[in-house]
Amino acid sequence: MILVVTANPALDVTYTVPVLTPGTMSRASSVHRRAGGKGVNVARVLHALGAPTLALVPCGGGDGRLVGADLAAAGLPHELSSIAGPTRRTVTILSAADGTVTLVNEPGPLVSASEWDAVVSAVRRRVPRASALVCAGSLPPGAPVDGYAELIDLARQGGVPTVLDTSGEALLAGIAAGPDLVKPNATELCEATGTDDPLTGALRMRARGARTVFVSLGAEGMLAVTDGAAWRAGVPRRLRGNTTGAGDAAVAGASMELAARRPWPEVLRSAVSVSSASVLGAYAGDLDLDHHRREHRAVIVEEIHAARVDV
Repeated sequence: MILVVTANPALDVTYTVPVLTPGTMSRASSVHRRAGGKGVNVARVLHALGAPTLALVPCGGGDGRLVGADLAAAGLPHELSSIAGPTRRTVTILSAADGTVTLVNEPGPLVSASEWDAVVSAVRRRVPRASALVCAGSLPPGAPVDGYAELIDLARQGGVPTVLDTSGEALLAGIAAGPDLVKPNATELCEATGTDDPLTGALRMRARGARTVFVSLGAEGMLAVTDGAAWRAGVPRRLRGNTTGAGDAAVAGASMELAARRPWPEVLRSAVSVSSASVLGAYAGDLDLDHHRREHRAVIVEEIHAARVDV
């Protein structure tokens, strides 16, 4: 069972408008609501792939109840912990005219020390039976900046592989705990390491504690750097579609193979193929399973020379 922690979940609300013009009123042609947040998206993809998973989700208020109801309706195994503050919303505005996507993310509710302790306790209770631990998304206001590091330490004590997908201070504090896999995108990597060169940034992140780094490069594929080896992977043809959640799908694909103790090139291949299949899904957390099964072996994985740099 892959244990997925979404410390700052959300009710995802997607508005489709004919065309989005800043400074004017837009009328939505459709509205879609579902449980979201990076970890929830990861767990949703894992569930679709048939991988046993459990989503740990702290929720509060009316939107928190909607999140719980949606997880139950989707048949996604989950455990909710109660918080006093209302679960946040993330808003996606899709312009039908040109396919552009505009995102507005709320920061999330303030969590108390006892509410965060409940998350830690849930991980401590569940992680002995886990095949991997995934910590994904932002930390909510009030959570300790090293909150994910604490959870990673719990998993590492039991020999459970760990995956971290976050940004900012939570990322820097988290990698100090030595997660097995960290998956920033190019922007997050640059902010954390001070370089816009993905290879250099990945090596710097490894020097700070991350064991392996996968860097999402958008349409250019993904870079993987581990001890003494590096690979670049991509799909043979680019797909048009909804890229929201593609990074979360990559984490799901990688986590599934990491839990099975596959070699890193195969972990990378799965990350890229699942991410690609998610672009064909309607919403974050969806994917085209037929595309994934058909194109998985078509992913191009090439070993590259990871030269030492001044980190």
